[in-house]
Amino acid sequence: MPAALLALLPAFVPVVSDGIRALINRVTGNAGAAPANVEEAIKLMAAETERLRVVAELDKPTGEISRWVSDLRAAFRYLAAGIIIIGGVLGTLTIVFFDVSPEVREFVWAYNEGMVMPVFSFLFGQRMWLSLKARA
Repeated sequence: MPAALLALLPAFVPVVSDGIRALINRVTGNAGAAPANVEEAIKLMAAETERLRVVAELDKPTGEISRWVSDLRAAFRYLAAGIIIIGGVLGTLTIVFFDVSPEVREFVWAYNEGMVMPVFSFLFGQRMWLSLKARA
């Protein structure tokens, strides 16, 4: 399987999961995991609330940290993604505007396929799919 195709696979995860969900909804008559009565709905909301509380506790740092460290921890995933994408853009611009060796070209393309494409899919794949789905 070509590396470019492997790099595009993360972008199709929302599409595939929506397709599976639609198939299950069609087979079950759109019943899904919907609560059957008010008591079950309340239990489901309580379980979701408890899950969110536990996730928030896991993400909370131990001890006291300064505000900028807390903000940096919260934004790190997106900062790292931005740095990876900027690196890919700069590498591509280097290939386009400068005469580089074939090894450098190979490295830049491998970096773009292995790093930039999955990160770009992580940031924009689901949003793009939801936007296309809303237009249909």
